[in-house]
Amino acid sequence: MDDHALAAEAARRAGELLLQLRAHGGTGADGDRQADDLILPLLRAERPDDAILSEESKDDAARLDASRVWIVDPLDGTREYGEEGRTDWAVHVALVVDHVPTAAAVALPAQDLVLSTKPAPVLAAPTGGPIRLLVSRTRPPELTNRLAEMLDAELVPMGSAGAKTTAVVLGAGDVYAHGGGQYEWDSAAPVGVAAAAGCHTSRLDGSPLQYNQPDPYLPDLLVCRPELAEQVLAAIARASA
Repeated sequence: MDDHALAAEAARRAGELLLQLRAHGGTGADGDRQADDLILPLLRAERPDDAILSEESKDDAARLDASRVWIVDPLDGTREYGEEGRTDWAVHVALVVDHVPTAAAVALPAQDLVLSTKPAPVLAAPTGGPIRLLVSRTRPPELTNRLAEMLDAELVPMGSAGAKTTAVVLGAGDVYAHGGGQYEWDSAAPVGVAAAAGCHTSRLDGSPLQYNQPDPYLPDLLVCRPELAEQVLAAIARASA
């Protein structure tokens, strides 16, 4: 299978495992570990020469010399996974080539969805209403409140980064601006999928997102509908001044 199909297959299988585990009372910690134990052997078997960076496994500095690196978050939204009935958690699998996500998948298991870079999802049509600004339901950054005022936007609380990013693609929101601290595994796969759908993706200052860095800390992120990018970046600049 090609890289796109492999990312989707790994995310799908992990999602199925997580649903089964959840149904039998498994915790978020159980999910993190077991999904990691499923995804990494699959990637190593199919792509033995590629490097891997996973939230749940020890980092290997050898990845810095590799042009192809899989970046994995086996369970994004552990808190939401542990709350009965919540669907805003995800599985992230992305292949980064020379610092850019080129093949990626985000599984939303509780929504029975897997979004991948091939075939790329179709970006939902604009609603024509107020801008909907996706925000963490538990840790909303101060930036979001300032942006909401500047853009006259509605706040849409949601769980995992993967759920919020794919919500822009699926039409449940328009802008996801995050400035409260993240790591590469939080955004690599969602950014790959969103970019494939035609969304704007960048740092909050508009600069490109670069992956497979020595320090995987990647604290800020903007994903939005392409027609809103200029307006949102200008508002971010004013809010940050």
